[in-house]
Amino acid sequence: MEKIAQKLGCDLFRRDFGVDYAYLSGSMYRGIASKELVVAMGRSGFMGFLGAAGLSAEQTASDIDFIQRSLSPQQPFGVNLLCNLQEPAKEVTNVELLLGKNVRFIEASAFVKVTPALVLFHLRGLRRDSDGRIVRGTRIIAKISRPEVAREFMKPAPESIVSKLLAEKKVSPDQAAMARGIPVSQDLCVEADSGGHTDRGVPTVLLPSIQSLRRDMMREYGYSEKIRIGLAGGIGTPQAVASAFVMGADFVVTGSINQCTVEARISDAVKDRLQDINIQDTDYCPAGDMFEIGALVQVLKKGVLFPARANKLFALYNAYGSWDEIPPGSRQQIQEAYFKKSVEDVWRETQEYLQRTGQAEEIERARRSAKRKMALIFRWYYGYSSRLSFAEPERDPANLQVHTGPALGAFNQWVKGTPLENWRNRHVDQIATKLMHEAASILTGRLQGLV
Repeated sequence: MEKIAQKLGCDLFRRDFGVDYAYLSGSMYRGIASKELVVAMGRSGFMGFLGAAGLSAEQTASDIDFIQRSLSPQQPFGVNLLCNLQEPAKEVTNVELLLGKNVRFIEASAFVKVTPALVLFHLRGLRRDSDGRIVRGTRIIAKISRPEVAREFMKPAPESIVSKLLAEKKVSPDQAAMARGIPVSQDLCVEADSGGHTDRGVPTVLLPSIQSLRRDMMREYGYSEKIRIGLAGGIGTPQAVASAFVMGADFVVTGSINQCTVEARISDAVKDRLQDINIQDTDYCPAGDMFEIGALVQVLKKGVLFPARANKLFALYNAYGSWDEIPPGSRQQIQEAYFKKSVEDVWRETQEYLQRTGQAEEIERARRSAKRKMALIFRWYYGYSSRLSFAEPERDPANLQVHTGPALGAFNQWVKGTPLENWRNRHVDQIATKLMHEAASILTGRLQGLV
């Protein structure tokens, strides 16, 4: 089945990324998608993205150095770039770090538009070969869940951004000229309902819609090279992998199943919990980084109270104008059961964090707006609950926040009764190989049944 598995998906995608299989492992924040995970994927004919979101620049640089020492120049890897609408300069700083480290591939996450940082990464890799054809030295895999966002990545880079980068001498005149005839991203990943941030998309609806958009955009702009569309979200079994390729996906990206492996950088106690979940053991709640607008994340529900408590905090935020307006009984419950400390201590820690991270203006905003102060206090709970999963999950298990999706539950059922039932026997590259080979077997069997 190996030869058939290596033919699934787009052959040009495999060529351009230097992989044997059209299969990637997506990034998971704060290094859950660890340097060891990325190396294991790269050594086995796949490619993984380092979970750089939430890591310091120093840690990201160190992890990249480790990956580059551990892989040959022919073995690919990528790094996540997370959108930062509030501080776009940090996006540019992160891109300059990646370019300085000769990182060729990035996974662009949570972007709602094309930003200067993305255009800089895109343009700096452009050159012409001996025949004058445009060659991409850098590539962006844009994770999208909405057609209007996909459209922006399928367009050429915005002229206003290109002109500004050219004026700042960050790109060459030839690179600026080449940008006019190619899309910002030749590779987009449709993200259906997934662990972590999610729009709860349905893959059988979302993927065909983006494929139709691709057809229209290629016709409108006269692109000579195909835009490749991959699928993520819900990829946890061979049947899911096979279904993605039957629907015409050019590649697949896995996420939740990789966080319950030896290589994932998360505590053993959390992995012990994750290996036992089923498909119904996740839930939705507001995301901490977009708390005020109620954007959703999908998290572990089994054995924890975090999603219910996060939803209650959001309901209280919408119902009241300040912390002091909340009924005393609710305030007491939040401090004792959620925060495990007084609201005064939470606000003091929040101010210290904002000062330390260069966001002192947020403190002033909170002084002017009691509702803003309440939002920042509630956001503290998200940071606290997330840190538990990395450090001391058994100290306060009820408040544990773990981003994951039902794909892991489906995977757990698939491997039940096999050595892979225990996460200590799960390695990301072996899982990837098994999924691709068994998906190839499923497709071969179905095709033979039709003849």
